[in-house]
Amino acid sequence: MTIKIGVIMDAIQSIHYKKDSTLAMLWEAKARGWTIYYFEQQDLFVRDGKAFGNSRLINVFRDPTHWFELDEYQCIELSELDIILMRKDPPFNLEYIYTTYILELAELAGTKIVNKPQSLRDVNEKFYTSWFPDLCPATLVTRDIKLLRTFLKEQKDIVCKPLDGMGGSSIFRVQESDLNASVIFETLTQQGKNFMLAQRYIPEISQGDKRILLINGEPVPFALARIPAVGELRGNLAAGGRGVAQPLSEQDIAICKAVGPTLREKGLLFVGLDVIGNYLTEINITSPTCIRELDEQCDLNICKLLFDAIVSSMIS
Repeated sequence: MTIKIGVIMDAIQSIHYKKDSTLAMLWEAKARGWTIYYFEQQDLFVRDGKAFGNSRLINVFRDPTHWFELDEYQCIELSELDIILMRKDPPFNLEYIYTTYILELAELAGTKIVNKPQSLRDVNEKFYTSWFPDLCPATLVTRDIKLLRTFLKEQKDIVCKPLDGMGGSSIFRVQESDLNASVIFETLTQQGKNFMLAQRYIPEISQGDKRILLINGEPVPFALARIPAVGELRGNLAAGGRGVAQPLSEQDIAICKAVGPTLREKGLLFVGLDVIGNYLTEINITSPTCIRELDEQCDLNICKLLFDAIVSSMIS
């Protein structure tokens, strides 16, 4: 029987062909002969307690000038699908949360959702590191500017970021002597109205912000060290970082062993850990990337491993 798989993502015509991880997943689904249904977030709706979507069948190609074709819209009940990949990029806002409610209704009707909708709500990518404090640098989550000033005085050198961003957006390094510190705190907290995260600055960022991919709690054996461009703080590829694959270190493996079982229990089949030096800094669950770079540099097929794990989880 052919598996029916749906994907919820940003507009496919706007993706970065050379780097997009969701496209790699669609190639793998096509290679398996699966029928692929394409949705954007606005295509989903609920009627009388049932989850539906205005979908289009999609065909994908390994062609940088023509990587997809879409059929006409058809309305389907999401429970008709065997699997749905939730690959909508952040920001993680109320619309994202409402989408997880729709997906949870589909899950209750028998569709496998990757990642699990409840856990998409529960596990904030920045905040959830606080459940593993022994693995992290000194970290503060607050909207209190006085606490931020005290934390900066203690740590001397910190990194500040919003809780709902991606791709390195709105990340600041703040040092004790920085005359703009208060302005940065006020901006990120919207004058004390929004929570933000501050962490002790880790100098090893110069050697790369490592992305480690976990499939059902088990790590891919290579990390992608995203090395900041000259004059940059951020290693994110979206911010100009350079990705270099490297084997996992002993500390990388220890971090994976510490967090993997919890992520597996939460139904988070595909996760991207961010590790700088020996410290866990983020747990990315919404739309982890770096598949393409690791596949190319290490002769892997990460999507095959992921889809094998998804199918196995449906059987068990």
